[in-house]
Amino acid sequence: MTELLLDPQTYVKLITLTGLEIVLGVDNILFISIVSNLLPADQRTKARRIGLALALFGRLFLLFSLNLLNSLTQPLFTVLEHDVSGRDLVLGLGGLFLIYKATQEIYANVEGTPEEEKKPRVVGFASAIVQIVMLDIVFSLDSIITAIGLVDGNGSVFIIGTAIVVSVVIMLFFSEYISQFLDRHPSMKMLGLAFLLLVAVLLVAESMGTHVPREYVYFALGFSFLVEVINMRMRKAQNK
Repeated sequence: MTELLLDPQTYVKLITLTGLEIVLGVDNILFISIVSNLLPADQRTKARRIGLALALFGRLFLLFSLNLLNSLTQPLFTVLEHDVSGRDLVLGLGGLFLIYKATQEIYANVEGTPEEEKKPRVVGFASAIVQIVMLDIVFSLDSIITAIGLVDGNGSVFIIGTAIVVSVVIMLFFSEYISQFLDRHPSMKMLGLAFLLLVAVLLVAESMGTHVPREYVYFALGFSFLVEVINMRMRKAQNK
């Protein structure tokens, strides 16, 4: 352990993996922020903390259960010449749930009746926690498998585990800020829901053997975010 802590490569790997976990967790942060905003204001922070804490234990359990991770990548059965693994099932079911959730939220925001608009929609506290934990596991599955492939040798599990803990703490901080930001700007919330819907479709596609590099998705999100920021500034200037 002393050699590991004194090795400069340990910290290079730690920073790299933490950055990877944060980048791949953008969609997770958005989902947590949107779901927590459906709770009463006094429960939102508590839900984010409990949900992410439980999700952290889930991530670490996956990391330390290397045999389980290996079994998830093994084919279970074949559909139309595609070998379906446990990982594919998790991604596919998670993607379908996310499609349902994002579509439901978009519909509620666009087609809500005047009575519903006056009364904010809320979800149960336990329901929000379960959704946060479940989708966090789906979102983090690929990043953990990728991290194990990137880091090998002595102390790899320790480095990845530390990166996961640091990234979850950072995600907790940003989810708080993003949640407040989405509350103030409904157009950004709609953009986030559209992004989650896109990610959900990609998860289902990936479970069927079609891989789309996430870089394209994040670039599209960043470009759309920039355009909407310009629109917000323009609307603010017009109002003045």
